[in-house]
Amino acid sequence: MTRDEMHDKLRQRQEASRLGGGQRAIDRQHERGKLTARERIDALVDPGTFRELDAFVTHDCQDFGMADKKIPGDGVVTGYGRVDGRLVYLFAQDFTVFGGSLSGAYSRKVCKIMDLAVRNGAPVLGLNDSGGARIQEGVVSLGGYADIFLRNTLASGVVPQLSAILGPCAGGAVYSPAMTDFIVMVEKTSFMFVTGPDVIKTVTHEDVTKEELGGASTHCGTSGVAHFSVPDELAALALLRELLSYLPQNNLEEAPRLATEDPVSRVCPELDELVPLSANQPYDITELITAVADEGRFLEVQADYAGNVVVGFCRLGGRSVGIIANQPAHLAGVLDVSSSVKAARFVQFCDAFNIPMWVIEDVPGFLPGVEQEHGGIIKHGAKLLFAFCEATVPKITLITRKAYGGAYCVMNSKHIRADFNFAWPTAEIAVMGPDGAVNIIFRRELAAAEDPVARKAELVEEYREKFANPYRAAELGYVDEVILPRDTRARLIEAFDSLENKRDSNPPKKHGNIPL
Repeated sequence: MTRDEMHDKLRQRQEASRLGGGQRAIDRQHERGKLTARERIDALVDPGTFRELDAFVTHDCQDFGMADKKIPGDGVVTGYGRVDGRLVYLFAQDFTVFGGSLSGAYSRKVCKIMDLAVRNGAPVLGLNDSGGARIQEGVVSLGGYADIFLRNTLASGVVPQLSAILGPCAGGAVYSPAMTDFIVMVEKTSFMFVTGPDVIKTVTHEDVTKEELGGASTHCGTSGVAHFSVPDELAALALLRELLSYLPQNNLEEAPRLATEDPVSRVCPELDELVPLSANQPYDITELITAVADEGRFLEVQADYAGNVVVGFCRLGGRSVGIIANQPAHLAGVLDVSSSVKAARFVQFCDAFNIPMWVIEDVPGFLPGVEQEHGGIIKHGAKLLFAFCEATVPKITLITRKAYGGAYCVMNSKHIRADFNFAWPTAEIAVMGPDGAVNIIFRRELAAAEDPVARKAELVEEYREKFANPYRAAELGYVDEVILPRDTRARLIEAFDSLENKRDSNPPKKHGNIPL
């Protein structure tokens, strides 16, 4: 064989691998409104940076006629590339090849790039579009999934793991993205479920569509499984790029600090009027976040789930910061089961990857009720408390209004290693609100009063003056500084700058036992 013939043979093999399941399968993929695996990779990474690995790998199944059905690459494209110049490892499931179903060989390809990512300290991105385990391979495909699950677990907290669901993701396949840090779903074309509608109808006699059971709106708004919902695949891939910009490469690095033209000392006079004078009147906490953040940019995470807590990323003076904030515009910002779990997981992510946290507190307490108690609010609220207590990254709390009861402690109080605790003059820090406190403390006096309504009003005002303000906490050192709202941006950036070299640690141990 001549050198030219050898080169031609290589090009032919490369072309066969690039075609995947063939042009007809590619056309069907496009007819479904979906991109191919390679088109997705091209849209995700910097142009010309993707380097494919294992393009010629084929399955080794000999049963059910599979010996004659071998396609180079075997249903998944793996390799590495660059996003904004930074190294990432990725795999893209190819639905045009055996419906993207997973084989033993396919699993080995995915495991290889995950191992490389951990060894080289770079994020792993998974683009999911698969029919599940390859039935013809039986337990081999199941073992392949377990091999991937193990690597998801070992990589957790070491390198960021991001998943995009761009088609079906069912059965055992769902557990790999579920163990990654963030999941992006595409509306109308992506689905996640352990058992599909047909099985559910057979077993429980419930009629449900794929969209109702496991679509983007379901998992972003009801179950909390997914973190972002976007209208199309290009938006999903752009979101992955944006999300990566806030994250470090691994747990030993800091997130990239970007240049900003937004002045560090910029005042925000609009914040002076943000908190209503009436303690029961709501306001939108995201107005505070966008007012303070560089260029007003805020990437909210799980925006459609547990809206009484807001979490996400912004930059302050170019530094990536994770935000955990009570939302007075939704259920008065109260903590409940769903919001506690949502916030706890985000806190743990930020701590694992050296991202400083800004906590914004306006919380009247935990949501009361039989449903919450039976749903385990004690256990789930403790998750958030545990996460904050365990976190060693820089942590700053700003109390804008209510900080009542046990929720005051949980929301990164000074007592659980917050580095700086600021308060606005509108802050109310107490065991409970003045009205409830007076009802308990002065119950007998009010019962005996000639005019209980007038007397209660006097006592409420007296309690508010004494306790429902930030100054008693400041006198005790629980609040480091009471600041004007307009100065919030400058004070936060100064404080985070002062914490740049913070060193803190927990007692030596294998791991804690968070109340799962």
